[in-house]
Amino acid sequence: MFILTDEPITQEKITDWKKNFTKDISGAAVTFEGLVRNHNEGKAVSSLEYQAYPEMAEKIANQIINQSKKMYSTDEIFCVHRTGHLQIGEIAVFVLATSAHRKEAFNACEYLINEIKQQVPIWKREHYVNHDPEWVACHQCKHNHE
Repeated sequence: MFILTDEPITQEKITDWKKNFTKDISGAAVTFEGLVRNHNEGKAVSSLEYQAYPEMAEKIANQIINQSKKMYSTDEIFCVHRTGHLQIGEIAVFVLATSAHRKEAFNACEYLINEIKQQVPIWKREHYVNHDPEWVACHQCKHNHE
């Protein structure tokens, strides 16, 4: 399940999602929190802004989730991504993957975040301390399957 939200992703919400998506058959629950950091490629970042094409983002992300569940035999995969203006330290994306064993959950979590960054129509604008804001592509997020 994939959700776009303009609401903050809080630790309370994460705790609730873990309760709702972790099943008795799950022996592993792996999570990933993507945080807004204060720098990128040598520039000081003051905040980030995310925009998305919601209908397409949800469709593509859910296809990736379904593919990941099959590839890694996971029980559940859940992802929520923020839109709007985010401050340093806020959670931009949260991923939860559960499975009977840890290896599958780790692999599914990593696969999902990499594919979302590459395929899902979510755009990031970085606001810099000493430069004009810029829309940035995530070319450095390319991954390999070695």
